[in-house]
Amino acid sequence: MFWFLKYGLYLNNKLIGSHNFSFKRDKDLFKVTSEGNFTVNKLGVKLMDYKTSTLETYDNGKLINYDSKTTQNDKTKFARVILSDKNNLIIDGSSYKGETDPSIMIGSWWNHEIIKNSKQISPISGRIIEQKVKFIGKEDVKIGDKVYKTLKFNFSSSDESLSKDKKLNTDIWYEEDTFLWVKAAFDKTGYWEYRLKKVK
Repeated sequence: MFWFLKYGLYLNNKLIGSHNFSFKRDKDLFKVTSEGNFTVNKLGVKLMDYKTSTLETYDNGKLINYDSKTTQNDKTKFARVILSDKNNLIIDGSSYKGETDPSIMIGSWWNHEIIKNSKQISPISGRIIEQKVKFIGKEDVKIGDKVYKTLKFNFSSSDESLSKDKKLNTDIWYEEDTFLWVKAAFDKTGYWEYRLKKVK
């Protein structure tokens, strides 16, 4: 089991930020906190300033609470999710407010169980994303001096009517033996990558 993950965030192969995850167990509760930030500059002008923080709380493996706040330049997005007494997830997000089935997961790539789901909750805005998951194959991924034996998956939106900026199309690599999240990549006004930097 890992207790800390650090990822470098790259845009067109240039390091622009980082995203860290910390894991803590307290009796039956399992808590995951994350902090991420990146800045995109061009010709000395700051085009994007992004910061996000999240907290996931699980009780015996079941999500009972989620809270996130994300700022991008002058815009703020949020997602709050709680497990109700009726065993439904109640979502209060900047893009969606309502209830959903407790089996739907937060779209956190660290949790490899997401490959089994047909839907995910956006960790940034709370909207429900219908997804298709395709196993691409086995692949060696080299990060720094280390080579990981990985399983590559593609996550894409099931709803073809979505606008391009809303569509999910992300490749995720998990280590074959441990299911450790090693890398993520997507193409959106440039080629973005999350690369694993540190594991504890």
